[in-house]
Amino acid sequence: SGRVRSGESSRLPAISIRNLHYAYPPPLAGAPPMPVLRGIDLEVEEGEFISIMGPTGVGKTTLCLALNGAVPQSTGGFFRGKVTVGGLDTTQHAVPLLATRVGIVFQDPESQFFNMTVADEVAFGLETLGLPPAEIRQRIAWALDVVQMADLRDRSPFQLSGGQKQRVAIAAILAMRPAILVLDEPTTGLDPLGKAEVLHAIRALKEKGQERLTIVLVEQDAEVIAEFSDRVAVLHEGRIAIVDT
Repeated sequence: SGRVRSGESSRLPAISIRNLHYAYPPPLAGAPPMPVLRGIDLEVEEGEFISIMGPTGVGKTTLCLALNGAVPQSTGGFFRGKVTVGGLDTTQHAVPLLATRVGIVFQDPESQFFNMTVADEVAFGLETLGLPPAEIRQRIAWALDVVQMADLRDRSPFQLSGGQKQRVAIAAILAMRPAILVLDEPTTGLDPLGKAEVLHAIRALKEKGQERLTIVLVEQDAEVIAEFSDRVAVLHEGRIAIVDT
């Protein structure tokens, strides 16, 4: 990745995936399981920005969900191999704990909104952590500043544009200070302005984010990948066909 400095080679990778196979449960009784991942091997260094691309249905979102234990803990199915994030085995630790280490932003931000204001939306996760009010206020201000949404902190998230909603979703995860941020096709379905807004927020993450923040971006736009990524992994038929700079 070009990010590992001299003397840091002994540090645990942020993400380690070894021989990961996964199949979703059968959709109907008596039907066969639905294999998606067929032997994934990947290591991601702390502080690296890696992108994942591949055709629809190849398993990109499934791979993201395996990073916080939702696959297989919430989905069930057939899981083989080993995934560790920050040294934690994702099958041996609860999803709520893993979610404090791995924050995932999905394509549809509105599906996760239920608070009255942007600030309250960002505060919700912080309050569940039991943080002091002063620290919550500081984190809200910092995260909204990174995604340039501070001036809309009192607006209802349901009154925002698509790009603004996605920036709030990023801020809500970023405020939790995860070690790993996963962005699963964050610009899908957005108009050109919304896409530009989200890309500007991602650019700001590299400039203002935590120094050791590891970012995994699922994206199909090769120009975006070229601009932001240290490496790109290409998925094909449930496997990583190539991973390189």
